[in-house]
Amino acid sequence: MTSKLAHFLTASVFALSVTALAQTGASPDALPAAPSAASAPAAAPVIGSKIGVINVEGAIYACNEGQRDFGELSKKLEPKETQLKGENEELDALKKQLSAQGDKLSTEAHDNLVRQIDVKQKALDRAMQDFRDDGQTQQSEIGQRILQKMGPVLVKYAAENGFGLLIDISKQWPDGPVIWNGGSIDITRAVIQAYNVQSGVAPPAARTAAPHSGASGATAKPATPAK
Repeated sequence: MTSKLAHFLTASVFALSVTALAQTGASPDALPAAPSAASAPAAAPVIGSKIGVINVEGAIYACNEGQRDFGELSKKLEPKETQLKGENEELDALKKQLSAQGDKLSTEAHDNLVRQIDVKQKALDRAMQDFRDDGQTQQSEIGQRILQKMGPVLVKYAAENGFGLLIDISKQWPDGPVIWNGGSIDITRAVIQAYNVQSGVAPPAARTAAPHSGASGATAKPATPAK
């Protein structure tokens, strides 16, 4: 917890990915028609037959904008995380005191220490839950904002490269739909690169320490898609 707060985007952010993409208005039917002779009627959009996969969650995290915005959020939340760590250490010290001296204390002192631990434990549990909820809400907002802008880039790339079906592999099997893929049909990295160009956001400076989970209950950041 002394380092940057780990990313802990909830699955609900990406459960809405299909709806979010639809809301961008960038459906295949809305794409420009294939070039045709001037005298010929307008051609229908060309939909390819290739099947591809994309880690939407990984793309949002790994794009320059995602790294920048989630990194800024991590710094914003770090002071509160440090505070909660300190409170947790104080609580642990009281619990060790009770364990080591419990049978030597008077009944009154023992009961007072037990009550003190109980009060601090409940307060810490509430504070940690509020911290998690607040962090997840802000991360969800960042994820949805990027997804709304990344959606048209994804659809455009798929249409221009002959894909007729894309499958989101943010969740691994059995939670996700894909048992295995060879990697050659994964367009995550290509979409990240295309989105970085469109967003104009520069790559963030290299971090000196990797995020990790701490007393906040945060989970680790998804792995960056392989090149």
